Amino acid sequence: MGFSVLILGLLVFLVTHLFVTMREKRAAAIERLGLNTYRAMFTIVSLAGLALIVWGYADSQAHQWIQVWSPPAFMRHITVGLMLPATIVLVAYFLPSHVKAWTKHPLLLAVKTWAFAHLLVNGDLASILMFGVFLVWGVYARIAAKKRGDMGFTTPPAGWTNDIIVVLIGIVVYLALGYAFHPMVLHHPVFGR
Repeated sequence: MGFSVLILGLLVFLVTHLFVTMREKRAAAIERLGLNTYRAMFTIVSLAGLALIVWGYADSQAHQWIQVWSPPAFMRHITVGLMLPATIVLVAYFLPSHVKAWTKHPLLLAVKTWAFAHLLVNGDLASILMFGVFLVWGVYARIAAKKRGDMGFTTPPAGWTNDIIVVLIGIVVYLALGYAFHPMVLHHPVFGR
């Protein structure tokens, strides 16, 4: 059942997020429903898709493990190294900064980096499916943004205070994911193995 739920969740997530890239249809939906109703519906469906992804992934990891390939041990170090900039860029999405301006679409870059990094160290079918879909979606969404002329965030604020905040919070999030979330929730230690 895990794979079915995972695939359903990925489909729900993908359909809702691909719909956003179809600007005329999105605009028509906003006009028909109103902006607040559209946003509420988008949020509810996205969260439902995310919940299905988490449930399906966890269930498939516990009950339907299918090893496709065995990643070399050194890949773990590359993944750990890639996740620091991914978390910093993720934090930059929420705060105007030079980092946000340099990356233009920091959330997409963070998702692509996170997915790619985790594909390097996870050789099971559920992981390849989940991280692969997120990587493909991130690449597609960035190409779609570029084609429609969405330059993203390009004007950094004066000064570097926000950049310092972004980097510091990014480091804290990175350490929390590595020392708390991964070992306690996912039972996969990141550091000190």
